[in-house]
Amino acid sequence: MTKKQKKTLKRIITSAVLYLAIILASKLVAIPWYLELLLFLVPYFIIGHDVLRKAVLGIVHGEVFDENFLMAVATVGALCLGEFSESVAVMLFYQIGELFQSYAVGKSRKSISDLMDIRPDSANLETADGTVSTVDPDDVPIGSVLVVRPGEKVPIDGEVVSGESTLNTAALTGESKPRFVHPGSEIISGCVNGDGLLKLRTTKLYGESTVAKILDMVENSSLKKARAENFITKFAHYYTPAVCIGALVLAILPPLVLGGGWLTWISRALTFLVISCPCALVVSIPLSFFAGIGGASKEGILIKGSNYLETLSQVKCVVFDKTGTLTQGTFKVTGIHPAEGVTDAALVEAAALAESWSKHPISLSIKAAYGKPIDAARVTDVQELGGHGVTAKVDGKSVAAGNARLMEKLGITVPAVEGVGTIVHVAVEGSYAGYLLIADVVKPHSADAIRALKTSGVRKTVMLTGDAQPVAQAVAQQLGLDEYHAGLLPGDKVDQIEKLLAEKQPKENLAFVGDGINDAPVLSRADVGIAMGALGSDAAIEAADVVLMDDDPAKISLAMRISRKCMSIAYQNIVFALAVKALCLILTALGITNMWWGVFADVGVMVLAVLNATRMLNVKQYQ
Repeated sequence: MTKKQKKTLKRIITSAVLYLAIILASKLVAIPWYLELLLFLVPYFIIGHDVLRKAVLGIVHGEVFDENFLMAVATVGALCLGEFSESVAVMLFYQIGELFQSYAVGKSRKSISDLMDIRPDSANLETADGTVSTVDPDDVPIGSVLVVRPGEKVPIDGEVVSGESTLNTAALTGESKPRFVHPGSEIISGCVNGDGLLKLRTTKLYGESTVAKILDMVENSSLKKARAENFITKFAHYYTPAVCIGALVLAILPPLVLGGGWLTWISRALTFLVISCPCALVVSIPLSFFAGIGGASKEGILIKGSNYLETLSQVKCVVFDKTGTLTQGTFKVTGIHPAEGVTDAALVEAAALAESWSKHPISLSIKAAYGKPIDAARVTDVQELGGHGVTAKVDGKSVAAGNARLMEKLGITVPAVEGVGTIVHVAVEGSYAGYLLIADVVKPHSADAIRALKTSGVRKTVMLTGDAQPVAQAVAQQLGLDEYHAGLLPGDKVDQIEKLLAEKQPKENLAFVGDGINDAPVLSRADVGIAMGALGSDAAIEAADVVLMDDDPAKISLAMRISRKCMSIAYQNIVFALAVKALCLILTALGITNMWWGVFADVGVMVLAVLNATRMLNVKQYQ
């Protein structure tokens, strides 16, 4: 409980004790009305002074119609009518409801604040003379050497230059399995170092590092509201003035028409104001989405805003990139096929040197097959051609490594090739040198993830890939996908998404799932872009609407289940709150209910709606 909550609780207890003491005293001793008023004003101001102050400030700043104004008018009016105990009771129960709401919001914020713990407090910067000084992460330039001691957070993205250890990535991925790192390993900020001393060379500024981007994304998620939240905001904007006018009419019109009974109708009008307070809706609906986003973050699912949470609930078509999404993206050279007069070693060396500057998984697999340190001085004039491959000068000779389209572009004839996998053709000085067969591995949970999506109501699953037809067909059949399109360039993927968007049914949404590195245009074009396996990917965090902080594709269906449950709870609260309030308003206008019913209709409904909203925090039940 926060300091502010403790202070409010103390005020509630003090006011409640005084209130009960005055009630008891009035039962034992006859107290004149003016003395009784003075006595009840003490607990009233103790518990309600902040509400009165906010109401006055609202009037001064032109923001009259809010819950503070309604409560102030209703309770002050009740005091004027001589209903002293009811006035204090209404204010007391209202503050109890506000405290409960504050506690519930605080509980839902905890999952977000737990994520905020990944923020590094400082960085240990190693200087040229070997000494280590503690500095602010914002002050660390690119290329600096940082020392990360056991138990410390990795402050900035970088590459390990010395030491071996395990990293705890639970705060980022929701998974407890540690990750082993060694010299050459790329590590991202936000992870917690295990039992080894690490030295890393920073590759980014803190403001551009993974942890900074994630924190910025989560902190700004509340700015992107769902349609249900916008509805409540607009509803409250028109609803509150309307009920104030309704209460005024209820207080004036019946006595004028029926004659007399002014105090009775004014009392009903004040009860009408208490009941009409839209606290349950204004509080519980945003809380439902906030709790949903917070609960999802515990599982390593980062959702940029409640509008995307709402969009996920209506996804019926899921489109996947293949490499790094449905497959592990850890390629391995499984076949070396040199042309006549070329050795295996020469073919692999030429391809590895040409690919030496690329970070693409296929390039990494070729360099791994080469298995020797690469002398960067041997490579010049590198050009990476998206969707084709690379060209470079190696030892002064022109080398091209890529797919058949690249060879065709260069006017080089390639032989017919068989085998399931990615084919990398190599040409040296304009002559065909052979090809490498590279295979990717389907992720262990991909097939289960596709089945889970279909079980959850997804109508169509589609795979888009730049790989050849045989590779795409084999993966699609293995996973049970409904549709696949192979041999696509990055621009072709956008065209395919446009076709699928045109084919979808009304009120259906399309989600694209990619690794976030080469798929930014498609992630942006889909109704909701989901970045898979995007740990540390700038493009994913920037372009995607939802970022899954590990490689498990099963998190997609979990995110959809969370979103659908969140929408269900939001609509439950809207219907429940409006139904109860409408009933109580009618009964009040008819004189059947009194101020105590007003307390239930306002505070009671709010408490029940908030309790319902906090169910979103327990996302384990949706797994």
